[in-house]
Amino acid sequence: MSTATTRPPQGRYGRSSDERADRTLKLVGAVLGAALLALVGYFAYHYVGKNKISAEVITFQASADSVRVHLEVRKDAGASGYCTIRSQAENGAEVGRADFRFSGPDTRIDRAVTLRTTSQGTTAELLGCHAD
Repeated sequence: MSTATTRPPQGRYGRSSDERADRTLKLVGAVLGAALLALVGYFAYHYVGKNKISAEVITFQASADSVRVHLEVRKDAGASGYCTIRSQAENGAEVGRADFRFSGPDTRIDRAVTLRTTSQGTTAELLGCHAD
């Protein structure tokens, strides 16, 4: 005995509504994915390409009332700005925060700066650098 099928013969009546919906969803997904990729690329370029000053903490040495921080600053020639550094105590409380200014024609600056603290600091953390 044979079974009767409820599907129409293949290719006889055109595409089904499910196939059209699948194609539409694929197209919408591709457009949204491209838009998301473009947005991420824009923010990455703005963050990396437009950042005129960046820095890195090389070493730090803590004492009872200050933290001496060795910074390496990279910037565009002639750019000026500041970098913010903070220090925390062993329990996590912030004991010092200061902005240190950098300017001049040099593109790379190695400088040791002293951050005054209210008590013994155990860290030196670079919070960020900003161009003027």
